[in-house]
Amino acid sequence: MIPHEHFMKRCLELAELGKGNTSPNPMVGSVLVFENRIIGEGYHRQYGEAHAEVNCFQSVLLQDQDLIPHSTLYVSLEPCSHFGKTPPCVDLILKHKIQHVVIACRDRSEKVNGKGIQKLIESGIQVIEGILENEAIILNHRFFTAQLKSRPYIILKWAESADGFLASTSGKTKISNLYSDILVHKWRSEEDAIWVGYNTAVIDNPILNVRNWNGRNPLRIVYDRDLSLSSDLLLLNGEQPTIIFNTKENKTEKNISYIQIIDENYLLSILNYLASIHINSVIVEGGAHLHQSLIDFNLWDEIRIIRSSQYLQEGLKSAHIPLNTMPSSVEKIEPDTIYTFKNALLY
Repeated sequence: MIPHEHFMKRCLELAELGKGNTSPNPMVGSVLVFENRIIGEGYHRQYGEAHAEVNCFQSVLLQDQDLIPHSTLYVSLEPCSHFGKTPPCVDLILKHKIQHVVIACRDRSEKVNGKGIQKLIESGIQVIEGILENEAIILNHRFFTAQLKSRPYIILKWAESADGFLASTSGKTKISNLYSDILVHKWRSEEDAIWVGYNTAVIDNPILNVRNWNGRNPLRIVYDRDLSLSSDLLLLNGEQPTIIFNTKENKTEKNISYIQIIDENYLLSILNYLASIHINSVIVEGGAHLHQSLIDFNLWDEIRIIRSSQYLQEGLKSAHIPLNTMPSSVEKIEPDTIYTFKNALLY
């Protein structure tokens, strides 16, 4: 008998194929197993489209259709029990007369959180849960953060010299290498939004899109307190959705939304607003002041540092990582080294 973990691992592999495309929904994978043989599999491909269970059942070949009621359904997240963009997956499971369902973890959203499991059990279905639960939670840490902390999952990213400088005082400095740049664009494509500080917008004039990777452009964010950014900046080109948080006015021009907030506690105001429009994750690319402010208020979930082998010896210093924070992973992309730090997950 092949253990449940074997098939749940396949669910998680399938789920990850939806990375960058399912938000604000979670990534979910599902497989249907008859006598240790997978007869169907699917995953949630795109927000608003069919869920994993639907795609799994639809993938079953005609000659295997009669096996469905005698099979075990594996799913990496508790099936939904409410009408949203699509009908409830629990009803679909009941329609196919499945008798055994294995689940990795519960959906912590208010609309589900045990209700799907309860409906399955009340319908006489045997439910096993908690198979590779930690792995399933980590896979959807963006979704769970949004549900339980009422704010996006926050990734702080910067590139620094070997001696901890972001740039020299003589001007804009290229620190990371070509391969690290490609990785950064991959990271951008995986997150809902990208955030930079006012000074970064002015000095670096970044476009903040996905160019070196195939993926969607994130929502661009900047806090322009007094609406003094030049209209010539690439950030204001209107080529992708952009939010300019400010203290002056609310308006919309082309692809740019101007959102008025109170200057006091502006970080929380921005994060609360992003949560209200279902932004599950944001990558913060600078600058040092914005990074340090988020760190000081413990408003971060990951820090990703691309450290070059070159020394600058002077310039703008990068933010200070909290004391006793050790990297969760270290990766070499010669000649750069990428350090990832993770804050405590509270779910």
